Parts: sequence; C-alpha cells; structure tokens
Amino acid sequence: MLRTIGVVALASVALAGPALAQAAGKTWDFQGDAVGSPPAGFSLGRTGEGRPGEWVIQLDASAPAGDHVLAQVDEDGTDSRFPVAAADAPVLRDLRAEVRCKPVAGKVDQACGLVIRYRDADNYYLARANALEDNVNLYRVVDGRRRQIKGWSGRVVSGAWHTLAVEARGNRLQVSWEGKPIIDATDDTFKDAGKVGVWTKADSVTSFDALSVIGLP
Repeated sequence: MLRTIGVVALASVALAGPALAQAAGKTWDFQGDAVGSPPAGFSLGRTGEGRPGEWVIQLDASAPAGDHVLAQVDEDGTDSRFPVAAADAPVLRDLRAEVRCKPVAGKVDQACGLVIRYRDADNYYLARANALEDNVNLYRVVDGRRRQIKGWSGRVVSGAWHTLAVEARGNRLQVSWEGKPIIDATDDTFKDAGKVGVWTKADSVTSFDALSVIGLP
C-alpha cells in the first residue's frame, strides 16, 4: 500500500530544518497488498544474468511496519544476478531513502540493497548490505556493470531486521546503517532524477519493509 506522509511522519529519517516544510514523502508498508502477489506500483527487473527474480508479498509477524513484507524468494544462485523492484513513482534527484530489510537465506549471497536515481535495470546507484560478508558497499551500476564507489565493514546479521538509508544531494552520496552514517562519497555518474527501489543478489532470499523516500530541496 502506498500512502503519502508529511515531514512530521518522516522526522526520524529526514533532515530537520524549515527548508523541508514543503517537502513531501512517500512510504510503502505493503499492508494493502495481497499475500502471494507482486507489489502494486512497482516495476520488476533484473540486472545481469539468471532468472528474473520472484517478488511477492509475504506475512512476517516480526516486520517493523505491520505483518506484510515484500520478499525476493527465487533462489537462483547465478552470481551475476541482481533482481530489482523499483517504485513507479516518485521520480527524484535529491532525496533521502530508507528501508528496513532482513537477509533470510542464501549460500552465495545474503544481500539487502536500496537503489536510487534508478533509470532502468542497468543504470542506478546502489547501497548494499551483505550478511555473509559483514559489509555495506556503495556502487554505481552502469550499463549493467557494477562498480564499487566506497565500502564499510561492520556487522550485518542474518535473520534480523536492519535499517539502510541513502541520501543524495547533487554529486554527494551518504549511506547510513542502523541510523549511523558510514559512507560519505562523491560521484557524477547519475545527475538526473530517478526512481527508488530494492535489490538483491544471486540466491539471496531477502525481506523488505517500510521503504520510504523524501525529496530534499
């Protein structure tokens, strides 16, 4: 389910200040979506090779925003396989996006990704946490090829809910993990507005909830 929320509702994920008074945000809690169905208002794609991915609504009583979550459940282990679910709207350039995610299973990878400035399945920025590697990396994906911009090493627990966020202003990209800033980088690859979405890798079975975005002035 898509619902429009104001700055007050996004106080925990938005920068404070009067300049944000007119900024509107959106969040997806998936509570209105039917279990077993793909999410409404999202386009599904795949970067790389392998099967396209299977994105479905599942029940999870441990979820932070109600018992409905979006999960990628196809366990194709192709290493160069990156399923993506991108929200059809809004399309934003300067923004702060956040998602709660839970790596559930995977032998090749247990990845939880958040994409911004998404043009298509082959071109976007990506912040990715991996429970098998205990790291969070920032990437640019250009013509389907993933290149790391900057990385951070730290605990990523399988089977637990985590908070991953990305803020973009111009060419500055900042990544937060569990509410703490961990990556600060600049990159000029994608300068235009794009979509936001979620991402996994290879055989990762990953659940997502409380995906939110706010435009920054």
